[in-house]
Amino acid sequence: MAGNRTAAVIFAIVIAFAAFAPLPSSSSHRSSSQFRLDKGGEEKFGIADDMFWKDGEPFRIIGGDLHYFRVHPEYWEDRLLRAKALGLNTIQTYVPWNLHEPSQGRLVFEGFADLVSFLKLCKKLDLLVMLRVGPYICGEWDLGGFPGWLLAKEPPIRLRSSDPVFLNLVEKWWSILLPKVFPLLYSNGGPIIMVQVENEFGSYGDDKAYLHYLVKLARTHLGDDIILYTTDGGARDTLEKGTLKGDDVFSAVDFTTGDDPWPIFKLQKEFNAPGKSPPISTEFYTGWLTHWGENIASTDASFTATYLEKILSKNGSAVLYMAHGGTNLGFYNGANTGDNESDFKPDLTSYDYDAPIRESGDVDNAKYKALRRVIAKYSAKPLASIPPDNERIAYGRIKLDKVSFLYDMIGMKDLVDLVESENPSSMEAIGQMFGFVLYASEYTPTSNGSMLSIPKVHDRAQVFISCPEDSDKRPTYADVITRWSNRPIHLPYLKCESNNNLFILVENMGRLNYGPYMFDRKGILSSVYLDSTPLYEWKTLPLSLQNVNESPKINPIISNTIKTAFLKGSARKKLTGKKLNFEPAFYTGHFNIDKVRDTYISFRGWSKGIAFINEINVGRFWPSVGPQCNLYVPAPILREGNNTVVILELESPKPDLTVSSVDHPDFTCTSKLGKSRGRLVLTS
Repeated sequence: MAGNRTAAVIFAIVIAFAAFAPLPSSSSHRSSSQFRLDKGGEEKFGIADDMFWKDGEPFRIIGGDLHYFRVHPEYWEDRLLRAKALGLNTIQTYVPWNLHEPSQGRLVFEGFADLVSFLKLCKKLDLLVMLRVGPYICGEWDLGGFPGWLLAKEPPIRLRSSDPVFLNLVEKWWSILLPKVFPLLYSNGGPIIMVQVENEFGSYGDDKAYLHYLVKLARTHLGDDIILYTTDGGARDTLEKGTLKGDDVFSAVDFTTGDDPWPIFKLQKEFNAPGKSPPISTEFYTGWLTHWGENIASTDASFTATYLEKILSKNGSAVLYMAHGGTNLGFYNGANTGDNESDFKPDLTSYDYDAPIRESGDVDNAKYKALRRVIAKYSAKPLASIPPDNERIAYGRIKLDKVSFLYDMIGMKDLVDLVESENPSSMEAIGQMFGFVLYASEYTPTSNGSMLSIPKVHDRAQVFISCPEDSDKRPTYADVITRWSNRPIHLPYLKCESNNNLFILVENMGRLNYGPYMFDRKGILSSVYLDSTPLYEWKTLPLSLQNVNESPKINPIISNTIKTAFLKGSARKKLTGKKLNFEPAFYTGHFNIDKVRDTYISFRGWSKGIAFINEINVGRFWPSVGPQCNLYVPAPILREGNNTVVILELESPKPDLTVSSVDHPDFTCTSKLGKSRGRLVLTS
């Protein structure tokens, strides 16, 4: 029974990588006018005399970002109540297009993507909402919220511009999204008081036609009553490029915590109509993001609280970014760059952000208490009592078994998804938005070996070679080529009866979400050179390790795994060798629990990979680089009785093949990578 269940788990993961939500039922989309509710002449939110006004009374926004897509839906209410106990009266959230339309025309508004239910919950808890509908959101989220399939369009689309093809796609998306939120505007009895268009556009471009188009489109669906706003850095240059002066769009600002807010608020007034510039920081930073290979970011609680009080003490408004960070489940983490697009910095799975409400919901910390003390001084209502931290349980050591090498799951013949081409194709071009893609070719070996180079690979390529006739032997690991430390590698000589097989497994580690290099296609994006000569005739195979939202289908990738790894006892014998091997492999284990509570899985001692708990992708682990050692597992993912862990380890496993369920986060794993000018650089 255990073997059959393990087979079923691997089967489910490979066919449909457990992500966020089931397919929505199809429904027609009516025009926004059909959704308008009776206003009753009472509910109104507006701006006058450089103040916000709610139902005829002056109102101060004390808000915080809390993203529904980074929190398990069963914990939405828990996290919102903790935000309310902090003293917040408003929740700000992005809407990521790529979560709601993962493939063109397939719309998802359920599960983690059930935006309407989240907004109704805010209303139930008497929390207002500032909704950031994009289409670009940034947010350390893959491609800044844009769906990856935009990158497959030819000729290439100019994102965040007045490119007609891009605008047409935005119009189609907003014609779905905005009518859904229209009934939830404040004037219609809902919680939404403001809607943000774009995000920090002044830090990217100055295409006013694009911004005007977004405003016109938003007004078409949302009407004239709602406050539309932009957010830009608090400098003249960014405000000049990112705002639309006048009465129609409110210009808000953000700036570094520690800057004097009031000169920036004075500058903000120049970009709003007279009397229409209430001072507000729509991103008051409570912490900061962390990339793999960096020390975990943290900010002093007292320092943060002091600068919040500088805003609130003079009747300013602020939105904490973040109030609660949450988790980048699945493959949705974003990435940044430094001086060039090769200076690649992918974000952690954890989006704890050193926020006052920690990734697991904990509020018994210095920052929550310090901010709450300040907010309590300026809140119009008494603050709610603080909920206790949720219980966490360390379920202990979990023994794993290696069940299959990744390459045993793949046969390169008669595969429906296999693409053959003269040169390698990008991941997006073959319809793969996340995860991995495998490239295969052949070459004639030389007695001294060969030098392989890939000038442009996004993001990390593991290279293997083999003899076609040696199907029972493991492929030989050559080396890794990375985007951030790209260099030629040596292919050792293999004496084969014919040509050598070349396999290149490329991982998409998260698309850029900010900056000038955002058009971030993945996979091999150049020719592959063998001893300076281009290598042609490639087979490209998407490895479908994501999107439970897709209709299930039999994928030939998993057929060999079920047949070989689970139904034949001889297969297990192949997997028990002690020799260090950097070949990707699946490992699985089980643990039984009587009491379901939050936990963390510690991957200390493992190398790099993806983890699944009960078929849910809980994110990437990379303790060999750090700093994150443990992945957060919220209780709703677990169940009483038997629970299953599946790991795709890309390199070498922990020698004893165990992971541990622990009751705490850990960001102390030591990096094996050095730092050079902010880049990840291999040192061994």
